[in-house]
Amino acid sequence: MYSFPIGVMLESFRLPTPEAVAKAAEVGAAGIQMYCTGGEHAPENMSPAARRELLDLVKSHGLCFSAICGDLGRGFGHADLNPELIEKSKRILDMSLDMECGIVTTHIGVVPSDPTHDRYKIMQDACYALASYADSIGAHFAVETGPETSADLKRFLDSLGGTKGVGVNLDPANLVMVTGDDPVVAVHNLKDYIVHTHAKDGVMLHRGNPEYIYGVVHPVPEEFQGIQYFAEVPLGQGNVHFDTYLAALDEIGYKGFLTIERECGSTPEADIRLAVEHLNAVMGV
Repeated sequence: MYSFPIGVMLESFRLPTPEAVAKAAEVGAAGIQMYCTGGEHAPENMSPAARRELLDLVKSHGLCFSAICGDLGRGFGHADLNPELIEKSKRILDMSLDMECGIVTTHIGVVPSDPTHDRYKIMQDACYALASYADSIGAHFAVETGPETSADLKRFLDSLGGTKGVGVNLDPANLVMVTGDDPVVAVHNLKDYIVHTHAKDGVMLHRGNPEYIYGVVHPVPEEFQGIQYFAEVPLGQGNVHFDTYLAALDEIGYKGFLTIERECGSTPEADIRLAVEHLNAVMGV
């Protein structure tokens, strides 16, 4: 059988950082991922001493960082916003090295299926700048799957010129919920880029236009407003088949983390424990 280390998105516990780190160790995780975009953990607010203190806290519980979340919530589809977003993302990449993981995950927006779309070039330029910077410092700028099919994302990443600094954070639930893409197919399409994964589950309720779902188009046509397109559910209860998905990750030689992310629900700790148990059962641990 195969085995992957299990991580937890720290914010999923909805607890203060010290308590959440302790809880991650308690549920049996080997690593954590956390947001470093705003507040006390934003790079501009973290002195070298504060960074060492945070890393020491994590290590004191026998954990490591699986990745840093650098999602600034704007994507990279707006040329006027990108200079500031790129500079902050570079500082988050720097911080990922201080946290001894060197991986920053983020959503970049909806990649147009048509490469001649104006937004395609805007996103290319931004992602190339970040991938090149990540390459120069020995880190990875990892694009999270979701708004587009894995085939479209691969074509976009291939267009960045082969820089080693770009990677993929493969979230199988996002694919299932939004595009209906098969996570196993995604693993094989993106095998040259995967540096981190999220362990999450969900179901598609209605197939929709990702540009409406993610708010890229304004205003959203009235007939598409108020629709619940998908639902995230506890891991093992949705349409991600973790047996075939993990087998595919093993087949391509992936050795990194399965980081549990639970973004909704009233019992996050119970759902995270359930996720750990399910992943261990699938891996035969």
